[in-house]
Amino acid sequence: MTTTTTTTIHFVRHGKVENPGHLLYERLPGFHLSERGRRMAEATARYIAADPQLSRVAAVYSSPLERTRETAGAILDALNKTRADRGERPLELITDPRVIEAGNEFRGLRIGHGEGALWRNGNWRLVANLWKPSWGESYRHIAQRVGEFADEKVREYAGRQIIVVSHESPIWSYRHLLETGHPEHWMFLRRTALASVTSITYDSDTGKVMRITYADPAAKVE
Repeated sequence: MTTTTTTTIHFVRHGKVENPGHLLYERLPGFHLSERGRRMAEATARYIAADPQLSRVAAVYSSPLERTRETAGAILDALNKTRADRGERPLELITDPRVIEAGNEFRGLRIGHGEGALWRNGNWRLVANLWKPSWGESYRHIAQRVGEFADEKVREYAGRQIIVVSHESPIWSYRHLLETGHPEHWMFLRRTALASVTSITYDSDTGKVMRITYADPAAKVE
């Protein structure tokens, strides 16, 4: 009997961001995890490091943005402690722009009223169709670039697993494409909680998706 070799990519969403001005920060620099966000990242890190399978990932990737790198840093700290106990070399963070947040024309605006609000200056016209956003990068392009990254890593890490810390829109757009055949979706129905883990397992030879699972280790973090 032939045994199928599989590769698993665990897509982790970053923790909560410090954003007192309620800005739509998107790809803007300077947005870091809040205190709660750090606790969320640490909770997910403990979950990963305590799992006998998850703790044996071959690499940790993240988007280049601060909030993802900080979340990945917490995961690496926990993983490397476990690896040290096993006499293994520590992992180092690798960044990749293909898993970055979606491009968005609303960056720097905020939801609400007053100067700088999203709904001023006719911006509201760009949200007429949430299934196919017209305010920036399309869901299809988002899913395609994440898919290209995943296809490459499935081959590179055949038979192993990796962690990728990314953002809500890239993770869900890609997952929706895999599950439905199209990336377009209603943004308020995404199942990608902060610091959650979406695990996608592929046939290493064909790239076919074998299963998709989801966990929310930070759900109870206050």
